[in-house]
Amino acid sequence: MTVTAAIALASDHAGFALKEALVADLRAAGRDVIDLGPDSEASVDYPEYGARLGDAIAAGRAGFGIAICGSGIGISIAANRNPAVRCALVTSGLMARLARQHNDANCIALGSRIIGIEVARDCVHEFLNTEFAGGRHAGRVAKLGQLKDIAA
Repeated sequence: MTVTAAIALASDHAGFALKEALVADLRAAGRDVIDLGPDSEASVDYPEYGARLGDAIAAGRAGFGIAICGSGIGISIAANRNPAVRCALVTSGLMARLARQHNDANCIALGSRIIGIEVARDCVHEFLNTEFAGGRHAGRVAKLGQLKDIAA
């Protein structure tokens, strides 16, 4: 599977406005963006959109994902149901940077009712501009894919 540099974004209705702002920011910066919806603030269920995001990452259509709902919690749980996803709920640029450096997160979740647009922009910037540190963290991240075997 070849992973693309595209960034997929998905939200529910509560995260729609923040998603739209971030899509516009990323496109203005020349980034390849996949908007997985929704297309309005009409009520939708976050599990569907978290699953769409997970599918885009698993299929290699997107290298990174940004999931947004009111708290960021529900959509992060939905996205993380896909084994290809390592989605971290972040509320600061520092958390976003550490999610990449230490956990090789390929997705972040944002709570539109928790953080404002400037904090969200900082989270996205840190997430997209931080490399995985590897080293002692690589073995730990590798274990994430083996948890069923480890727990047995």
